[in-house]
Amino acid sequence: MNIAQHLALIDELCFRPFPAEHGPSDGGTGGPGHFVVVLESSHGLRGGDQGERGVTVDQYQKYRDAVGERLAARWGETDPYNLDTVLLRTEREEIPRPWAGLSARARVACLWEAEGTGRWIAVAVADRDTEDEIQLLAVVTETAPP
Repeated sequence: MNIAQHLALIDELCFRPFPAEHGPSDGGTGGPGHFVVVLESSHGLRGGDQGERGVTVDQYQKYRDAVGERLAARWGETDPYNLDTVLLRTEREEIPRPWAGLSARARVACLWEAEGTGRWIAVAVADRDTEDEIQLLAVVTETAPP
């Protein structure tokens, strides 16, 4: 994992114009008001051994925390953001992009409002779907978390 490279990408996304349409973007997806990028991804764990998935999830949570420490040094310490609650809310209310999609993929996010940019930054481990790879995600959006 290259923390400096991940931070540089997050910094760039804080100022890059958002795409006009939903679709693929450099290293992930984007759309009006948001980017979702894959910082790290496992390989070969789709539907794989649960023990191996568990070890990888633990490692990716350490990656999330390492990136989070650097971002907290800039924008302050924050409490973990519970995406389970957001996921439950999607059953009865309209949750905006990218938060609904992130809650379907991850359980907890580290979250900051990037001062002076008008954007929110979330870093999370996508591991809900055992039929998908485990990913370390960064979300940059102008939409405040629900």
